[in-house]
Amino acid sequence: MAAIIEEVRQKTPEAGGRSEPRLRRWTREEYYRLADLGLLRPGERTELIDGDILVMPPQKTPHFTSVTLVFEALHPIFSRTHVVRQQGPLSAGEATEPEPDIAVAPGTARDYETAHPASAALVVEVSETTLRYDQTTKASLYARMDVPDYWVVDLVHRRVEVRREPVAMPGEAFGCGYRTVTLHLPGERISPLAAPDTSIGIDDLLPRASEDTEP
Repeated sequence: MAAIIEEVRQKTPEAGGRSEPRLRRWTREEYYRLADLGLLRPGERTELIDGDILVMPPQKTPHFTSVTLVFEALHPIFSRTHVVRQQGPLSAGEATEPEPDIAVAPGTARDYETAHPASAALVVEVSETTLRYDQTTKASLYARMDVPDYWVVDLVHRRVEVRREPVAMPGEAFGCGYRTVTLHLPGERISPLAAPDTSIGIDDLLPRASEDTEP
């Protein structure tokens, strides 16, 4: 604790100086140290995005159910060639470490014993209260990370948004975005880019409509 406080003090402009106030952004190394020191609450869902530590909203029942459904749909498809990571971090630079609901990374779990993946073949976010954020900031971040296939399971409108073809897009949060966005409704099927000979029903990714409200 004392080491972090001293580090912050050294980076803070002296009183009476000419420096303007500025945001204090965190690195991934500092983020890990905060967790080790217990300054992040146990079980609290956080992400490090561009130096900011974001506290994610609690998972309601439909959200957790959908994350599980997505994992169960993708795991049989990718189990021989990829690892399907459930709410695990991706390493996106010195000051950014998102934790998507699902990330399909090449190789096996043991390939990432010493470092998190820097990208993924497919990323899926299950969205309800964070829908707009996942459609904009997260989409731009994953495009910058060159994730070719990004799905947003939209629990609000009961559909899946598929974003593909990451390209530079000045003006977006991270300077990148997706060239194509397609919407898929219940009754339809989609195929992951990394497994084009397979398909998944949209209904298999969504909780039943009667379960969409928290008890």
